[in-house]
Amino acid sequence: MSYIIDIGGAPANEDCAQLGQTPDFEAVNTFEVLAYKLAIIARHGMPPAGCKLGPHTNRHDFGVYRTLALHIEDEEDEAVQAYAEAVEEGLGSWLEAGFTPPVIYAGSVATIERLDHVEPGDRCAADDAAERRRDVPDRRLRHSLQPPRSGLSATGKGRESTSDRRVNRAQPLKD
Repeated sequence: MSYIIDIGGAPANEDCAQLGQTPDFEAVNTFEVLAYKLAIIARHGMPPAGCKLGPHTNRHDFGVYRTLALHIEDEEDEAVQAYAEAVEEGLGSWLEAGFTPPVIYAGSVATIERLDHVEPGDRCAADDAAERRRDVPDRRLRHSLQPPRSGLSATGKGRESTSDRRVNRAQPLKD
């Protein structure tokens, strides 16, 4: 039997679009749910076969809003059960997944930050905070998939101080 676990529209302790209050609610809500899906995947990995993350439409007196849901098709699968248990509480903050808030709020007005000016491999406060956290899974792999900053070779050869290893993300960190 299939069923749905509603995870929410954004991390529990973060601001999010409010139906009937946020201008252009539908676009902002849809963007936040997509960002939340990516944050859940960053924190817990891709859902196993037998379940999938996706938007869930909810109807309210004031209109329609979307939340992120785990759609479960195979509830008997142990991997599905484990994944469902891991994600059902959602996240408390964007930082738990190493994300900065994708939408900035000034009262009820939402601004979606554009990161066109960010170069691949640039560090930000979320990278630094996530790197300090011990409970962010696969942080070595996540950083190893990003290209190095200019001036460092992709092979990691050359100077290899602690600060170089942190910036050169082409190579996994060594324990």
